[in-house]
Amino acid sequence: MWVYYFLKNMKNTQKERSFVIIKPDGVQRSLIGEMIKRIERTGLKLAAMKMIFATEDQCWKHYNKDEAWYKEKGAITVKNREEKGLPIEKEAIEYGKDIMRGNVSFMTCGPIIPMIWEGNQAVGIIKKIVGGTEPLTSDVGTMRGDLTIDSYDLANMDGRAVRNLIHCSDKTDEAEREIKVWFSEDEILKYGLISEKMIYDVNLDGIKE
Repeated sequence: MWVYYFLKNMKNTQKERSFVIIKPDGVQRSLIGEMIKRIERTGLKLAAMKMIFATEDQCWKHYNKDEAWYKEKGAITVKNREEKGLPIEKEAIEYGKDIMRGNVSFMTCGPIIPMIWEGNQAVGIIKKIVGGTEPLTSDVGTMRGDLTIDSYDLANMDGRAVRNLIHCSDKTDEAEREIKVWFSEDEILKYGLISEKMIYDVNLDGIKE
């Protein structure tokens, strides 16, 4: 019984979906092909992609932050300002909302490319390739570590969002929620790739002539 359950769940991971956005800086720096190539060559399948101008409403729904998040992040900003001898001009929650206002402003400044990628452990694979949120501290070999040089300090000094090229989902349930913000079901293609036989077929029947 447990073997059936294990195999059933293993099969489900082959259809796991992750959501990705190439942000305005990735588009403007002509890194679209490079970033798609890095994901595509893992064996994950591209199920949907489009180039659009995001609306503010889409971005707020996408980030989906609550009051607790705004207060937590705002408190960090307040502490940093105090340490640097800067004036505290508003409540912590407003500083937290400023972070998100900056993200929304950045995401709506130019075209973006939302995508859905599908395959075994898609969320974890793409997170590994994309790297940490801050390019400065992201590992060598990741997109953010290799392709840009922005940092939290510089972004905070300029009062803007970190320009880190790309967004990817952190968890599978988050990916499914984000997908609904940006795609309708009829925009998501269901098809097979020949390469999937090499990745997923158990016996590899039909390779030899």
